This record gives sequence, structure tokens and C-alpha cells, in this order.
Amino acid sequence: MMENLCPRFENAMEIISKRWVGLILFELLNGAKRFSEMEADLPISGRLLSDRLKMLEKENIVERNIYSEFPVRIEYSLTDKGMSLKPVIEEIQNWADDWVSAKDIKEKSKA
Repeated sequence: MMENLCPRFENAMEIISKRWVGLILFELLNGAKRFSEMEADLPISGRLLSDRLKMLEKENIVERNIYSEFPVRIEYSLTDKGMSLKPVIEEIQNWADDWVSAKDIKEKSKA
């Protein structure tokens, strides 16, 4: 059992711990968003946001929805697999609220 669990756990942690992925998932928990909305809301370059969204699409965590309007509207939303991360993200938020202080954040940003 452990030989199957460890690689899966490690792979899951690798996916969700990539820089900015947590914030992207947190943004999408509130519903579908356009790329430009996420780019405006997150402190991340458009190129990196695009790379992360493509990676999350490949993992079937995020889906890209294209609406044939004029101009074409493209939105990103969480798949069922992505939505299943909601309790995990909420618990990380709870943990951060309880254990991560503003001082910790300031010290980390200086490093």
C-alpha cells in the first residue's frame, strides 16, 4: 500500500505546490474567470499564468471554455477534479489564518 501511496502523494503535492497554482485554484473556486480577470487579480505575469493554466488543463483540474461570441470569450473554470480540491484549499486557508502571521509574510518577502 505505501509504495502506491507515496508516489501519488508526491505527485499531488508537486502539482498543487507549484508557484501560483494555489492562488489560481483559490480564484477559480468562486466560479469561471476570464484570463484577463485573473491576470488583473493575481500578482503574476501573463506568460506564467498561461503556463500554469495549461499545466492545470493537462492535469484535468481546470477546463478552458470557448464561447463563440464576438469577440470570442474564453473562460477558465474548475473541473470536478479541481472542485474536489475545495476542502483542501479551505483547510490550508484555515491553517494559514491560525498559524501564519503577517510578520512571517514580511520576513519571507525580504529574503
